[in-house]
Amino acid sequence: MDSPPLVSIICLCYNQKDFVAAAIRSVLGQTYENIELIVVDDASNDGSKEVIKKELKGTSIPFIDLQENVGHCQAFNMAYQQSKGAFIIDLAADDLLLPTRVEVGINDLINQSDQTGVHFSDAFTISETGGVTGTHYDRHGDGKIKCKIPSGNLYKKLIERYFICPPSMMFRRTVLEHLNGYDEDLVYEDFDFWIRSSRSFHYTFNPAPLVKRRVLKRSDSTNQFALRSKHAFSTFKVCEKIFDLNEKPEEDRALIRRCKYEIVQCSKTINFSLIPKYWRLIKKTKSRLRSPKSHL
Repeated sequence: MDSPPLVSIICLCYNQKDFVAAAIRSVLGQTYENIELIVVDDASNDGSKEVIKKELKGTSIPFIDLQENVGHCQAFNMAYQQSKGAFIIDLAADDLLLPTRVEVGINDLINQSDQTGVHFSDAFTISETGGVTGTHYDRHGDGKIKCKIPSGNLYKKLIERYFICPPSMMFRRTVLEHLNGYDEDLVYEDFDFWIRSSRSFHYTFNPAPLVKRRVLKRSDSTNQFALRSKHAFSTFKVCEKIFDLNEKPEEDRALIRRCKYEIVQCSKTINFSLIPKYWRLIKKTKSRLRSPKSHL
């Protein structure tokens, strides 16, 4: 009988000393047994390193202790290159996996074709102290999700709007191999990963909340919409990639809508230098749409 596939879980920490121990324990408490955990500290200065070393004492779990802050994308890639799993989870040190997260993801993915590369789910949102504040997707009183969450080919849908909860994702190693890992020129990875992976791979959704996503005032997801956020420049770079990846007129129209949405966000966050760049990208996209040989 074949052994179950190895799942690599990369836990990335940067100044999360109050949460990283719980994140590690959430991996060790999985109902699925064939797991490789790799912990990375991206040069924390708040005592996170000491917490990690104490939590890992007496184990053989690899710990990548970076002395210089390199950012999420590069830190993840370092661990990814050392990992061996056929499936991978990128776990931020302030989030938690529920006990069946890996087991459910593996069962869902192995029943799909190899073209289905990414698994995602609903998530509980929790406060800084760990109290549950809701779910990522709004639900009715009977617990059912209010809107239909799509699966399959999500490329165009992911251009148009954010709807995936990042910490809920599990993906095949073949997806990262195809992408050559995360783009280290970007400040954050989610949007770029969704766009590039969905061009070649399908996604599958499980409605169960399989993770707990901690919402902090200083988190990356919050900083994305902060004043003069550096995330905005990474977002524009991804939109430029979308232009190059698009194959159909309806995808170009989705890019135009995305650019207009991002212009509004740039106005709100005082990233005014990006606004004319978005308008130029819109003009370039409209010009391609007017061409009779567009996307041929």
